[in-house]
Amino acid sequence: MPFASAEVARRLLSWYGRQGRDLPWRGTRDPYRVWLAEIMLQQTTVDAVILYYERFLGRFADVGALAAASVDEVLTLWAGLGYYARARNLHAAARQVVEQHSGSFPDSLEGLQGLPGVGRSTAGAILSIAFDRPAPILDGNVRRVLSRLFALQENPRGTAAEKKLWRWAEALTPADCPHDYAQAIMDLGATVCAPRQPQCSVCPLEGLCRARALGLERQLPLPAVRKKVPEVVQAALLWRDSSGRFRVCRRPYHGLLGGMWEFPTVEIADGEDPALALRRFLQQSGVAAEPEEVARLRHVYSHFRLDLRLFGVVAPAAVHIAESDHCRWLEAEELSGLALHGAHKKALPYLDQVA
Repeated sequence: MPFASAEVARRLLSWYGRQGRDLPWRGTRDPYRVWLAEIMLQQTTVDAVILYYERFLGRFADVGALAAASVDEVLTLWAGLGYYARARNLHAAARQVVEQHSGSFPDSLEGLQGLPGVGRSTAGAILSIAFDRPAPILDGNVRRVLSRLFALQENPRGTAAEKKLWRWAEALTPADCPHDYAQAIMDLGATVCAPRQPQCSVCPLEGLCRARALGLERQLPLPAVRKKVPEVVQAALLWRDSSGRFRVCRRPYHGLLGGMWEFPTVEIADGEDPALALRRFLQQSGVAAEPEEVARLRHVYSHFRLDLRLFGVVAPAAVHIAESDHCRWLEAEELSGLALHGAHKKALPYLDQVA
């Protein structure tokens, strides 16, 4: 340790008292609210989370209300926030807290990590912020702060680096005021120790930072090797029946976008004609119709880019494709309140073009 760990906490806490952000989930020790915020903030920006956080609390005021809801209700409120496994885990964890812990959140790292969707860092944040018990955290912001503070000149996601970062995070976490310390170090990474333009001149840790001393603050953390992002081509059918309703189906609960709704979709192979693929899909459904292309959309997911071709068709619903738990016929105005995933939510403005 090139400096006293207590000095890091002292500087951070002093800075946080002056510069800490005023966020909706600050100023509470309610484990439910802290947990909800931490889950939403995983891989998502603060600005994007605030509206969803407030909307969730308006609908699910406590863990009992969330546990009593259906997973469809949760997914509908979550729609647009992305990484939908978090929403399914949120619901499952709420039920576990109610059924196995009598509605009270566990107050240990082991107990918190036993909840679906709660890893070591999230558990540490909940324990520190809600229960004011010292526990290290290592989210993306803290990882960047520590990589620069200790001038870590290796892949910060590598196994050896991971061990070092957790060791440093644990050594720096103070026994006093862990509640404020956890929020202070996350705030520092989010507002000052930024990824591309670190504001070292106003950083409370500037005098201790090894990367700053070595002139490496803009080179560290070392970037991860980028993998080529594949592109997937799909064709979605805006299928309107004679009464003006549209066909939508729910994806399986397990897997990508599990439990979300979408318009009937087929994956398109290289060189395949999307219109022909949809025509075959309709024929298999007992319908003879010619779909017409109305739009082409792009959407980026975490592991691939989607090239989505939208086709419209007006055709009666065959008897064997009536409503079920997984497929429905809905009026256009009903679709805006459905848990459509991001790419298909973009299709809503084109419904008027189906005639």
